[in-house]
Amino acid sequence: MAVSGVISIVLIVVAFLLPAPYVVESPGPTFNTLGGTGEGAVIQVEDHQVYPASGHLNLTTVYVTGGPGPRNNVSIFQAFEAWADPSDTVLPVGLVYTPGTTQDQVQQRNAAAMDSSQDDAIAAALTQLGIEYEQELFVAGFTEESAAKGVLKPDDVLLEINRTPIENIDVLREELNASSGESVQLAVQRDGQTITETVTPIASETGDFQLGVFLGTNFDFPFQVDIALQNVGGPSAGMIFSLGIVDKLTEGNMTGGEFFAGTGTISPGGKVGPIGGIAQKMDGARSEGAEVFLAPAGNCKDVVGNIPDGMEVFSVETLDEAVETVRTVGSGGDTSELDTCEAQ
Repeated sequence: MAVSGVISIVLIVVAFLLPAPYVVESPGPTFNTLGGTGEGAVIQVEDHQVYPASGHLNLTTVYVTGGPGPRNNVSIFQAFEAWADPSDTVLPVGLVYTPGTTQDQVQQRNAAAMDSSQDDAIAAALTQLGIEYEQELFVAGFTEESAAKGVLKPDDVLLEINRTPIENIDVLREELNASSGESVQLAVQRDGQTITETVTPIASETGDFQLGVFLGTNFDFPFQVDIALQNVGGPSAGMIFSLGIVDKLTEGNMTGGEFFAGTGTISPGGKVGPIGGIAQKMDGARSEGAEVFLAPAGNCKDVVGNIPDGMEVFSVETLDEAVETVRTVGSGGDTSELDTCEAQ
């Protein structure tokens, strides 16, 4: 009996130490885009008038435990512990990471997404303020089922679609969806020459029509905006970066000294996109003192039922809506007309 008991204990211990095929998401820290870190101000503007900004416009993060590589495995014990914690989410690792993905690839993609989101955030803020800048979209690569592979070439700069100037990616998306799957005429710049190519878009799983290309963007801004934040990756801070830039470039106190936090991707045209881990981000923001949270409208189904006590959540679809929400709440105005996830 003693031997059996010891064996049972050993087996239980081994079972709890064995890696489990899960990823645990938990609340991470927040960072005030109007403030600074040990590296200096989060947002720095050169060669343009800036104004003092107080209060908080905090970007939010999620801790992810587990993932590619044996050193990142989650144990059964950690998985059970996370299941018992309402602030954590446990997901199958295959749902988060494509099989075969390495930890280095994850870090590289997150860093690239952060860099891209910062450029998009600057562009969106300048668009919102009516400050002109130049941008060009170019072909950076192709998807496996690309409709444009063999027609377009890497580094092609997209100029027009059906004779409509491609001023930003939103114009391209709108024209592709308006085609309803019919062929479109694309004017591109290739090796210094303007060439017109015909491409038939393909429908994605969401029903949108796409070229099946990875696009890069080159921006030429009229002044320098630097965003300094270490060890944070991904595109989900885009909207909050934009809000911080708008506040610094606008006279007056947009937040009214209130503690705002939020999340959401941003396009150069100002469209706010959904992100992952919003329940954890709301919990993390509330634990650090945030009373108002800005959530992408596309995340409302994940917001409802997960709002922390003492926090008010507003949903936004564009940067214009986000700015209006912050200004209305910050000035103590009437918030009854602002969108909330419960009202949708």
